[in-house]
Amino acid sequence: MIEELKDITILNKVGGRFKLSALIQKRMLEMMEGARPLIENTEGMTQMEIVIEEIRQGKITQEDAAVQNTKNETKNASPF
Repeated sequence: MIEELKDITILNKVGGRFKLSALIQKRMLEMMEGARPLIENTEGMTQMEIVIEEIRQGKITQEDAAVQNTKNETKNASPF
C-alpha cells in the first residue's frame, strides 16, 4: 500500500475516502488515455504514485474533476 494513503491529511484535503477514491480513479483514467503527469521527476514511479503525489502537491483537486465531468456531459449531450 502507498504510505501516503495512510496519512489522514490527504483525506482531509479532498473531503474523505470516497472522494479520494473517485479522484484517483478519474485521474488514472486520464493518464491511461494519454494525459501527462503534472509533477516533475516521475521516473521509477507507478501511475498510482504519480496521482497521489499530484493530489498531495495540490496539482489536481476534486473541483478540477467536477469541472471536467461537466465538460464531458455537455460534450456528450444529445441535442434531442
